[in-house]
Amino acid sequence: QVQLVESGGGSVQPGGSLILSCAASVSPFDYYIFGWFRQAPGKEREGVACISGADDSTNYADSVKGRFTISSDSAKKTVYLQMDNLKSEDTGVYFCAADNSRVWPQCSRLGGPVVAPPDFWGQGVQVTVSS
Repeated sequence: QVQLVESGGGSVQPGGSLILSCAASVSPFDYYIFGWFRQAPGKEREGVACISGADDSTNYADSVKGRFTISSDSAKKTVYLQMDNLKSEDTGVYFCAADNSRVWPQCSRLGGPVVAPPDFWGQGVQVTVSS
């Protein structure tokens, strides 16, 4: 059974940094595309970033380009989201996701609502950016 377990959330001031981790019990790792999503209070869940387990290609929502970096370590089966220069509008619950495919249409629709749900979701971790 696939499990995605996020860690690393917390509270930070605007301009600060956090790194989220997602331990993925998938096999083989390179058969999956991984993504980070977020959901602010009263808003729809939106895609933030994607990374291919096969070739490490990445996609980002426009709102986080230049500030967030998604990466993965296939040996540790872990996906990361480095978040720098955080803003108050980055506040929300962040979810790790995995899709067992070579092409996941959601990754070309980041920043918008979820229209192509992944095969698996993590339980989510809270990120709060506030002064």
